[in-house]
Amino acid sequence: MNKNLTWHEASIGKEEYRRKNGHQSGVLWFTGLSGSGKSSIANQLNKVLFEKGIQSYLLDGDNVRHGLNSDLGFSEVDREENIRRIGEVAKLFADSGTIVLSAFISPYQKDRDLVRASIPEGDFIEIHVDCPVEECEIRDPKGLYKKARNGEIKGFTGIDAPYEKPLQPELVLDSKTYSVESCTEQVWKLLQDKKWVT
Repeated sequence: MNKNLTWHEASIGKEEYRRKNGHQSGVLWFTGLSGSGKSSIANQLNKVLFEKGIQSYLLDGDNVRHGLNSDLGFSEVDREENIRRIGEVAKLFADSGTIVLSAFISPYQKDRDLVRASIPEGDFIEIHVDCPVEECEIRDPKGLYKKARNGEIKGFTGIDAPYEKPLQPELVLDSKTYSVESCTEQVWKLLQDKKWVT
């Protein structure tokens, strides 16, 4: 880091934003295979939070790669940098009193652990959207599994690139068995149990 840089303390901090908003802030990190339902669940939860007057924001993997991370590919190094950047953005939103919903495959445990370590304890919730790759292939909403099987996409998570399931997530959602609405309710209950919302 440049030695000429100095951290500037803001006059309004996270606790002031939380008091103003009337709820906790932090990062909900949805991880799982492509097609597991991460984005659908995060979108539904974001809608619920919005309707309840809770300050929230959704960061979605595909959308972020259209702008902030448009210069990154899908090598292991680029995936690591993708998640590092998202972690930093999510932390900024959380500091503003916002509940951040991050929906990213984020296949490597070490990358998710680095994001967790960069955020104050208790402000990061890892949610594993667990769905077998066979079911994700059947769904294949973007046609990516078919392309990966045909060799059109290399290094595709779950096919020829690994996905490391979370070791100790705060919540596991069985998205093969349960609907988007049911999974959303499970996350909402967790937020209530942790007193992020009332």
